[in-house]
Amino acid sequence: MNATTPVSASSSDMERNRFFMVEQQIRTWEVLDPVILDLLMRVHREDFVPAAHRALAFADMELPLGHGEVMLSPKTEARMLQSLMIKNTDSVLEIGTGSGFMTALLASLARQVVSVDIVPEFTRSAAARLSKAGIRNATLETGDAARGWDKHGPYDVIVLTGSVPVLPESFQHSLNPGGRLIAVVGEAPVMQAQLVTRTAGTACSAVTLFETCIPSLKNTLQPQRFKF
Repeated sequence: MNATTPVSASSSDMERNRFFMVEQQIRTWEVLDPVILDLLMRVHREDFVPAAHRALAFADMELPLGHGEVMLSPKTEARMLQSLMIKNTDSVLEIGTGSGFMTALLASLARQVVSVDIVPEFTRSAAARLSKAGIRNATLETGDAARGWDKHGPYDVIVLTGSVPVLPESFQHSLNPGGRLIAVVGEAPVMQAQLVTRTAGTACSAVTLFETCIPSLKNTLQPQRFKF
């Protein structure tokens, strides 16, 4: 199967395409954690893809959701999850619910997930998909969380599913000691996925995981620019 092989209506074909997605896209992008690989086989991505693009549920590409937002590619979602090393005792904050698929993955690993999206339509549709999938430990809220979300915090894990030109410090302050945050930071055409870990006190360390380019969160903090 190549990167754009459409999803067949056949259940057996769908499972085969899911297998190829994991083996050909995700494993080859240095995602080898068996927990993550098994999770991507169990949680049905096609059930969270907009109907108009369901045939491309397993394609190695971002899928449009409307409102200028996208569903991240499978390998990007998998690489983020592996990097966060989520435990079943963790509380998670997701900024950008989108389709709800990443929410389902996070909730399958963590104790509790709070997911926030600025688009009410996304909150409603994701809630329905999560309910149908049997996800009961995710709380969905509508709001502008691009510069932080203190409600229900602090958190063990924070995930930003849209990019930010500059990472607001408020997110780091919302992490518990030892907490991990992943965000795509920078501006097009080059952005970096960064893993931030809160160490001692309020100190944080950051490592760059990979380069990518994804749409930014709405109303995100902008960098200071020189004026002449």
